[in-house]
Amino acid sequence: MSRLQSEIERLYGTPPGEGDTAVRAVVLELARPADWPRLAQVWQGVQADLGWPAPAIAVNGVDGYQLWFSLAQPLPLAEAHSLLGRLCQLYLGDIAPERLRRIAGHPPPTPRQVAADAWSAFVTSDLAAVFADTPWLDLPPGEDAQAELLGRLSPIPAQDLRALRAEPVVHAATVAATAPAPRASDDEVRQFLLGVMRDPAVALALRIDAAKALLR
Repeated sequence: MSRLQSEIERLYGTPPGEGDTAVRAVVLELARPADWPRLAQVWQGVQADLGWPAPAIAVNGVDGYQLWFSLAQPLPLAEAHSLLGRLCQLYLGDIAPERLRRIAGHPPPTPRQVAADAWSAFVTSDLAAVFADTPWLDLPPGEDAQAELLGRLSPIPAQDLRALRAEPVVHAATVAATAPAPRASDDEVRQFLLGVMRDPAVALALRIDAAKALLR
């Protein structure tokens, strides 16, 4: 097994016998057209709001970007699709459904040759924007470079999925943009912000935003 295959197995491999019922790889794709700034909001949001490790970023070789989420423990297929649905609802609610693709269980092999001069590949966050007009590599990506990129990533611990699956999630950008400034006569707003600030289950970034709003 090559180093790249080992890294893919480490992050996305499913134990024998569970491949059709539970998965460790879930992929969210935004395409037609490729739009890294919008998908970057998901990439950044899951780290800042949910405390997840960074997902892998890929160009699909045709018309879009993908985020590959690695799960530390296999998740039933239905729950995996539900998880992707929650991410879309949270961060991409204004995107036309036909531009989104949710893949759980058997994501397309990456890297792979899609056309004569087009390869899908994993890419780094600082280079992702370079592929906005041509979401593919013109040459086969180096296996060592792909393995090195994946080697920096970690699976999402099972306990870190619970907040997204069980509770409504408000991400940091939403709190900053929509939370009204509290007034002395607006007790409801003040109590809401205090509740966010004091709740240990809420992401730290949200608690900080709530505290700042209370000081305005």
